Amino acid sequence: MSGVLDTLWGMRDDKLLTRIAGLLRQAEGTDNEHEAQAFMAAAQRLATASSIDLALARAHDPAARAATVPITRQVAIGEAGKRGLKTYVQLFVQIARANDLTCDVASNSTFVIAYGFESDIDATEALYTSLVIQMVAASDAYLKSGVYKGETARQVVTVGTGYFRRKAVQEKPLSPITARLNFQSAFAERIGKRLQEARDEQRAQALALEAGDRATSTAVALRDKELEVKDYYTRSTTARGSWRPTSARSGYSSAARQAGDRAGRRARLGPDGAALPGGRRGIE
Repeated sequence: MSGVLDTLWGMRDDKLLTRIAGLLRQAEGTDNEHEAQAFMAAAQRLATASSIDLALARAHDPAARAATVPITRQVAIGEAGKRGLKTYVQLFVQIARANDLTCDVASNSTFVIAYGFESDIDATEALYTSLVIQMVAASDAYLKSGVYKGETARQVVTVGTGYFRRKAVQEKPLSPITARLNFQSAFAERIGKRLQEARDEQRAQALALEAGDRATSTAVALRDKELEVKDYYTRSTTARGSWRPTSARSGYSSAARQAGDRAGRRARLGPDGAALPGGRRGIE
């Protein structure tokens, strides 16, 4: 019986990714910013609806609960030494949070380890694969425009010598790499907010369509799923310390972050859906 259920859920996940891919292609095919945003929100709501269905099935069917359990998957982000990998990781983690995943990050940001249910990881990778391309393209366009020139960034530096050395904040001309890092970090934050809004909207809608004991059952199932992923992560992780998307030394530019935030608001989901169901390579 477990094998049959595994097959059924596998077929269901394939259909989910196909439908998400269709939304991505629709977003790519429109020049209307509002339509593109609607397609992105629809993709996240679809992923959330599937996640709710899975939680309910597992809550009411012991066989389904036994057949579908949290897993661990390592996702490549990029080659060691590439500038900006932290912002790629930040984007992945933001998408993962909207899809009920917990993540560990490699110390050099070259890969992420995702903990959660397989369908949620698949949906997260699909969204990330599209959005990371847009993030890099948008930051390239921002730098080529030259708008950042003449702006400054606040940066923590060491001043003085010997016993008189201390940390200080200085305003420095905004360099291209600092502009890119700030732009991409703000882009990732905005995407995370948009996806979580879409997720919360879908959950609220699902609960509103139900009544009484059934609504309570859905809420309990979602909470149980959250606790199960948390417990699985606690048992499985070997990570030590904490990961930070930025550091004080990297510099802070409000102008670049505002530009990145605007790009995140306009972002659409885009690459051809054929690449979604399989694994992905890290950023070259």
